[in-house]
Amino acid sequence: MPLLQRFALIGITLYQRWLSPHKGFRCAHAALYGGVSCSAAIARIIEQEGLNSLAIPARFAACRQTSGHLSRQVTGGARMRGVCCCGPLPIPFRCG
Repeated sequence: MPLLQRFALIGITLYQRWLSPHKGFRCAHAALYGGVSCSAAIARIIEQEGLNSLAIPARFAACRQTSGHLSRQVTGGARMRGVCCCGPLPIPFRCG
């Protein structure tokens, strides 16, 4: 496995272990459709196809679209919050 690919997987593992449990929301794609989060999906793609796979930006685009869909839904008169993981930067942040 190439060194850069290993570093990417280590970064994802560190994010999943130390940051993700404390951010207070989950991946929009996983929240709506179930299944694995974007970080787990991206790690699997990197392991199977490498860092140059077009499936990586496709997954982030799908999550961004799902986040937009969820943020437009109304729940009890208030916008849904806290399910966005794919804004302009691939760093989790709160939406709305």
